[in-house]
Amino acid sequence: MRPIRIAVLTVSDRSSRGLREDLSGPAIQEMAVSFGWQVASTAVVPDEIVAIQEVLVNWADTGKFDIIFTTGGTGFAPRDVTPEATLGVIERPTPGISEALRANSLRITAHAILSRAVSGIRNNTLIINFPGSPRACRENLEYLAPVLPHAVDLMRDYPAAESGHLTAAPQE
Repeated sequence: MRPIRIAVLTVSDRSSRGLREDLSGPAIQEMAVSFGWQVASTAVVPDEIVAIQEVLVNWADTGKFDIIFTTGGTGFAPRDVTPEATLGVIERPTPGISEALRANSLRITAHAILSRAVSGIRNNTLIINFPGSPRACRENLEYLAPVLPHAVDLMRDYPAAESGHLTAAPQE
């Protein structure tokens, strides 16, 4: 049984220039490790579609990662382009994930309706956009974590996945 392998991409002009410490990426990493997942790569890029897409394509096309979490760039600000970058590289959208995350976040804050985050699959790698707030990242990952092992099993095409029997390390 292979652990879930993740990568975390922080999208932030200020963090990419060293003007602000990245707190969201490490928040995701810390939680992922607590679930027994392997953090296989991290990066910080500016709010630029091409820069975001280059990393997403590179990571997804290597086959080294099961899930890529992005953090940042999902709001209404003019430079928030993470959803557009993600939509430009995914092959199959996963709207249920994005909708569920927004619905869960709406229980916490009305500002969740301002999220433009998307998710989808490229080359059997699930890409999920998270907000740029460390707190929101933790809330989203805590909510989503129980279903991700099954999602990974399905993408890995494990025979037991279709019957709902998890073979990846289950999370509680």
